[in-house]
Amino acid sequence: MMNEGLKVAVIGGGSSYTPELIEGFIIRAKELPVDDIYLVDIEEGKEKLSIVGELARRMFLKAGLKTRVHITLDRREAIKDADFVITQIRVGGLNARASDEIIPLRYNVIGQETTGAGGFAKAIRTIPVILDICRDIEELSPNAWLINFTNPAGIITEAVLKYTKVKAIGLCNVPIGIVNNVAKILNVNSKRVRIEFVGLNHMVYGKEIYLDGQNITSTVLEKLSDTASINMNNIPDLNWDKDFIYALGMLPCPYHRYFYMTEEILEQEIEDLKSGKGTRAQQVMKIEKDLFEKYKNPSLDEKPKELEKRGGAYYSDAAVSLINAIYNDKEEIHTVNVRNNGAISNLPNDVVVEINSVISKAGAKPIVFGKLPIKINGLIQQVKTYELLTVEAGVTGDYYTALMALTANPLIPSVKIAKKILNDILVQNKDYLPQFK
Repeated sequence: MMNEGLKVAVIGGGSSYTPELIEGFIIRAKELPVDDIYLVDIEEGKEKLSIVGELARRMFLKAGLKTRVHITLDRREAIKDADFVITQIRVGGLNARASDEIIPLRYNVIGQETTGAGGFAKAIRTIPVILDICRDIEELSPNAWLINFTNPAGIITEAVLKYTKVKAIGLCNVPIGIVNNVAKILNVNSKRVRIEFVGLNHMVYGKEIYLDGQNITSTVLEKLSDTASINMNNIPDLNWDKDFIYALGMLPCPYHRYFYMTEEILEQEIEDLKSGKGTRAQQVMKIEKDLFEKYKNPSLDEKPKELEKRGGAYYSDAAVSLINAIYNDKEEIHTVNVRNNGAISNLPNDVVVEINSVISKAGAKPIVFGKLPIKINGLIQQVKTYELLTVEAGVTGDYYTALMALTANPLIPSVKIAKKILNDILVQNKDYLPQFK
């Protein structure tokens, strides 16, 4: 049973995204009574944690709320008796992300932090840490809900649900971002838009789109194939092929560009690297530096607009709205990463999918979708195979499972390239991969 005044632990509390989260709690304070928020990080993130924590305190003070913000490096203290634990960690920091993006580019393969070889590297670094966090939750707050925002969110949630007893829901801001973008294209309030999402994390499709209950899928697809754009700040905004959108007959997510426009994206990544613009990680380092300079300002007591330049727009809406729906037993529909349990009939019951689900005190219950259409089934099945092998490799540290995971990924062109990339990843990340002997 949850406490009346909630305790929330944020693992990775020194993240530049944290003000988004704080804003979400402030907006919903009347129905979500949070007494204590523990922001926890590691020693290397101590300075950023302090800066973000002080900003969070100023934000709550401005809002006239008595929520206590605790700044700590003691993860167990933060987790003990927590009602909700939010994970938003980046093992190895932005330097590790930069290597995730650069290593594949050496072999003319897309370098991206959550998709392809870069996503694989991030996953195998993160899995041991997230499972360690879950052991603390099992011991110190077994009734807590884990809301995982750590990327690659689907793979990390898969590892948690497969290897721990923690009650976990994975979350991504892509679906809510798509809803808001569609609303903007139509010039309507986003609350009037509903999309039937189905697929995997960063591999999710909008099967049907509704405005006030009326199916407007064809209208939105027509606008998308014309001049309208649905994208995120961290992905090149390339126009979709009009005939492809018509043939697909559903809404792709921004990350689908990596799979359907691989050549064009790769060309742009190589050009950015050669021109000095750098990879996305290198660009984010500059954005983060500027953000933390702003966060330091003692007169700043709200989320700065510049935060929207990061890829995490709508994070507060997605994360805190989900927590609110659980706490208040709202039975709302949210798009989350959850165990399939038969919702998609041609995927195994025990794998994690990203799908519309009813959220209540009992957690997330996926809404039955049925059979994946053949035009998207093949790609989803292949990516799911890659994800399952990546989880196994991340837990066991088995080289051959890791090789098969990369080989199964649609963005890796051959076994020869997969092996070269894997060897580079293992050397580059040896300090973060205790499971690989």
